[in-house]
Amino acid sequence: MDLSVLRKKLRRDSPRWVILLIDLSIVLTCYVTAHFIVNSFRGVFDIQLMAKTSVIVLGVYTVCFLLMKTYRDIVRHTGLSETVKIFKTVWWACLSLFLISFLVRKNISHLGPLIQYLRLSYAVIFTHTFLTMVVMVAARVMYRSLYELFFFRKRKSKQVLIFGASRPGLVAYAMLKDDIRNKNNVVAFVEDNDSRVGKNSRGIRILNLLSIDGAFVKKYDIEEVVIAVENNDPERLARITDHFQLLGLELKIMQPGNSLLNAGDKRQIRKLRIEDLLGRDTIRLDNPVLNEELKGRVILITGAAGSIGSELARQIAARKYDKLILVDQAESNLYDVQQSIRLSNKEQTYFVIGNIRDRVLMRGVFERFKPDFVLHAAAYKHVPLMECNPHEAIRNNIGGSMLLADLASEFGVEKFVMVSTDKAVNPTNVMGATKRAAEIYVSSCNELSETNFIITRFGNVLGSSGSVIPTFEKQMEKGGPLTVTHEDITRYFMTIPEACQLVLEAGTMGKGGEIFVFDMGKSVKIMDLAKRMISLKGYRYPQDIDIKIVGLRPGEKIFEELLANDENTIKTHHSKILIAKVSTEALKEKRQLIKELSIYVELNQQQREDNDFNAIAQLKNIVPEFVSKNSVFSKLDNKEQIKASGTD
Repeated sequence: MDLSVLRKKLRRDSPRWVILLIDLSIVLTCYVTAHFIVNSFRGVFDIQLMAKTSVIVLGVYTVCFLLMKTYRDIVRHTGLSETVKIFKTVWWACLSLFLISFLVRKNISHLGPLIQYLRLSYAVIFTHTFLTMVVMVAARVMYRSLYELFFFRKRKSKQVLIFGASRPGLVAYAMLKDDIRNKNNVVAFVEDNDSRVGKNSRGIRILNLLSIDGAFVKKYDIEEVVIAVENNDPERLARITDHFQLLGLELKIMQPGNSLLNAGDKRQIRKLRIEDLLGRDTIRLDNPVLNEELKGRVILITGAAGSIGSELARQIAARKYDKLILVDQAESNLYDVQQSIRLSNKEQTYFVIGNIRDRVLMRGVFERFKPDFVLHAAAYKHVPLMECNPHEAIRNNIGGSMLLADLASEFGVEKFVMVSTDKAVNPTNVMGATKRAAEIYVSSCNELSETNFIITRFGNVLGSSGSVIPTFEKQMEKGGPLTVTHEDITRYFMTIPEACQLVLEAGTMGKGGEIFVFDMGKSVKIMDLAKRMISLKGYRYPQDIDIKIVGLRPGEKIFEELLANDENTIKTHHSKILIAKVSTEALKEKRQLIKELSIYVELNQQQREDNDFNAIAQLKNIVPEFVSKNSVFSKLDNKEQIKASGTD
């Protein structure tokens, strides 16, 4: 036969009925063989009896094949799961035949001539079961091998280590062996659990982590390590990855064992990501009340084109709601959000281009849509830029929040959730101070309105525009160096999905007046983060890409905090969600000062240096814990403030 014709035949999936007929022919052939093997020893091989009994055997196997659907599997993809299904099917057929034969023997006097082909030999049934299992699996493996021989002859063999010899490691092993497009050779399992070291699993040795060194990697030409453990403990994961990264190996990871049962077809081995090394477990919230809260509601999201706002829009768009209004002044980014959202309710989703400071526009939005929930994520957030543009920071972060909060009260919004930042805690820069002032104003509204005003505080959000990860990636694309402002600087991090979960959860559980924060574990040293990113991208530090210390930027802290000095926390139903107990003293007076500051800034938009200093002086009066650091506004701080803040 022409080779090209054979290739086409192998490429084409055979009809499922053809697979069923082939399987039944294997069953019949194995039955004849089993009958011959068993009965030839006894000298009673009867072809006519065998032909009659084969009818019941084929009938039982046909029913089992149809029920278990073994014929629907793609033969060239045969792996462990398909093999297990075949074993189960054949054993069900075997048990059925045993049961039939047993019942016939019990009722032999009532069956008459039927007995000769219903009374099956137990020895024949067992022998036939064994032969059928072996031949069915062998036939599929042979077909798969032939397929791979024709289409994947040129694939390169990859030498792989699997860290973890427990259940997830075995699943990873099966997935690697079942990958027909990549020839993965698992050299060894690796463990840091001494009780498993020295044993074998799947015929492969289990080695100690410390025994994997440069000589071992070179000897066996190891290219890749797959991490597959029961629980991705961050500290353990960091220790493991540091060990393998020093050896220059590519790292991949599989979801932990405690999530494998729910993963289904989504089980995957993927590249290790930086968020896997945050130093804590990923926070997951799954509150069933949330869907009911959003059902039939009108939801307004400001800053909908930003990192947080856009993810909120995507998560809510997948749920049931009455209307979803997305507001942002960034036209191109909002268009991208519009294109990325798969809307089942397109007619009830509205995209509004505009600035939250535009009183006429925002009043029109509230009058037209009458929102039930407002998720306020719009803000200027870049610390150095806001230090240079304090008027705009005040106008947007404070003035915009004031306008939205007032409109929410006026139009009877049920819940107003403001997205804040950990930089609002003991702020050292204009941006953080404006967010704290906005928190104060929003909190003051809760006592004066039927609307429930709720605040959420985030750490740094991984992957958001301008954050450290995208910045490092851009610097690496240019060949480095990565720039770090201080060798000891640390930050709390959370992922975009985590941040959005907190906003939605706060909107669900909040009763008004709370400031919700996440327990984000330990803060992450940016220097260590930079080194890990270099390794994850396959580079060496400092040989390939170096790290440069450039000095703190205006207003930048070395260490950030989640709570102010006079704040404590209250636990909630979720161990990772806390409520900050914030001082509510002088809210009425501060509310008035914030209004006066907003009016002053609007009347003095020319932003001359004197006006900047006057505005910041008023802001420091509203937020007395605001002590500028590495900033021109430091001269406004008195000694008492500096001493209270602990800043030198």
